[in-house]
Amino acid sequence: MSEKSDKPEQQKDRREFIVKLGIGAGLVALVGQAVASLRSLVPNVSYGAPTTVKLGLPHDFPDGMKFLPDQRLFVFREGNIFHAISAVCTHLGCTVQYRPESSQIWCACHNGCYDLSGRNVSGPPPRALDRYEVHVRGQEIYVTRKQVA
Repeated sequence: MSEKSDKPEQQKDRREFIVKLGIGAGLVALVGQAVASLRSLVPNVSYGAPTTVKLGLPHDFPDGMKFLPDQRLFVFREGNIFHAISAVCTHLGCTVQYRPESSQIWCACHNGCYDLSGRNVSGPPPRALDRYEVHVRGQEIYVTRKQVA
């Protein structure tokens, strides 16, 4: 008779365990979703320590703008003067695109627009694109990934 009375108690314990397991899994999922949501509100587009990267030779850069996808950079050349700005949106870190028909840099993620100097024109980006120092050493062009004002 004691075996029969233990079965309902074991079933009750199992049910409680499964309910608690489900609640725990739901809480873990809820916390994960909350963390992901909060991270999207606080953009993380920092680049770490300054580094210098070799871009190539001056003749590789005709007058105008050139996009370097492997570096996520735009390099502009005006005569013998070079400028470099980041191709990483300051909103959520998406790669931006040059739109020649409007002479703007555009982020497809949230429709952010920048002018050709990197200043934000419209959309959610909180600040301008990062600008970098460009140096010509001998016959080679280098960019220092350190933000300049």
